Amino acid sequence: MKSRSQITTQRRWADLLQPTLDAAAVVASLAFVRWVTGRSVDDVTMAMGLIAAIVFLLLSQLTGLQRRSDVGAADGEIIKLASTWTLTVLVLALLGFATRYSDQLARSVMMIWFALAPALIGLGRMCLRILQRGLLRRGIGVRRVAIAGLNDLGRQTASNITEQPSLGLIVKGFYDDREEAREGEEHAESDGESLAGDLDDLVAAARAGEVDTVLVTLPMRAEQRIKFILDKLSDTTVSVYIVPDFFVFELLHSQWTNLGGLPAVSVFENPLFGVDGVAKRIADLVIASVALVAAAIPMLIIAILVKATSRGPIFFRQRRYGLDGREIMVWKYRSMRTCDNGPVVKQATKGDPRITRIGAILRKTSLDELPQLFNVIEGTMSLVGPRPHATAHNEQYRKLIRGYMLRHKVKPGITGLAQVNGCRGETETIDKMERRVDWDHRYIRSWSLWLDIKILFKTLTVVWKQESAY
Repeated sequence: MKSRSQITTQRRWADLLQPTLDAAAVVASLAFVRWVTGRSVDDVTMAMGLIAAIVFLLLSQLTGLQRRSDVGAADGEIIKLASTWTLTVLVLALLGFATRYSDQLARSVMMIWFALAPALIGLGRMCLRILQRGLLRRGIGVRRVAIAGLNDLGRQTASNITEQPSLGLIVKGFYDDREEAREGEEHAESDGESLAGDLDDLVAAARAGEVDTVLVTLPMRAEQRIKFILDKLSDTTVSVYIVPDFFVFELLHSQWTNLGGLPAVSVFENPLFGVDGVAKRIADLVIASVALVAAAIPMLIIAILVKATSRGPIFFRQRRYGLDGREIMVWKYRSMRTCDNGPVVKQATKGDPRITRIGAILRKTSLDELPQLFNVIEGTMSLVGPRPHATAHNEQYRKLIRGYMLRHKVKPGITGLAQVNGCRGETETIDKMERRVDWDHRYIRSWSLWLDIKILFKTLTVVWKQESAY
């Protein structure tokens, strides 16, 4: 599914005020609890509050809480707020245990603070949102936008603006060359849209101060028309943005970058750079280590059953593609009587005679994949990501499915977005594999630490209900 274009504006006063209010709510809630319980607001209180505020702001960047929310996304914001504050409390508990700093604050104070802080943060966010919407309704901070280009991208741009009034933008009209836009105009009129004028009219409106911003959505091949607009608008004071039609491509985590002063936009890219990559790796190590300790005895029992019920090794290591298409060896409990690992690997089918009795149970419940926790520890896999396929299957499907190899822009995972959305088991038709690849691309485009957490929790319920795994 083609990703939708997103229009964002420069950072506004609300974007800068929001984290300030969040930090103030964290510190103020602790001070309030101290005051209500008859204790003084001393240096220890302020230090603890400031540390908590810093930890909360850092974690909110990882969970996506500080990213601008779409209108109507209050439920999602509440979930992100709760998860961010929970992680903050866990970090503070670890810091307090290591430094004994928290011993100077009563437990009753800490418990009340942990409950009050997120409520105060949420209240502050709600008040700011109400204030912002009230100002926009009164026309304060609203920028009038003209769209140069009545085409699919122009309509999508207008739709994004309409659906997100918090952007503070209002579309005044579409402008395009009438003859060249005739087909698009006919389509637009059927949708209730019409041209406000041609490109000369756009320039006149800009010079008359009727618009504040011009969004150019003409295709990249319309170089002369774009140059005409930029040349004419350079004699005005309007802000001009070019919305590139890169969206004709299958964008994979696109982002702007700077190459020695030259702007560039990525079309295919790994989303896990910098802090995001470190955060995901730490989460993998911590959760996988805890899971290995918790599952040690069950894994030992499974190993005994595998060895006792059929001939062959306990574990099966299969060649698969990892990050950037590099070959890795993936661990699994052996669930078949054969260990196919060559240029041809036959997928398991319903009633497959190669599957052992214990293997059928392991595959049905995905317990055969528990040894992949070792892959996570060594860094060749992640807990969440596109499922790795056998090398033979990769070579087969990369020739049949456009963009198939892009799923290897991130580490493969034990579970993934495709698996929790029903794409699990045999892919006997090309349509099934295309659907799985599409979900993998969606995961890479929309990755966040919070998305990984949701997938992990959903996996616990999904694996027991899947009928297509055998």
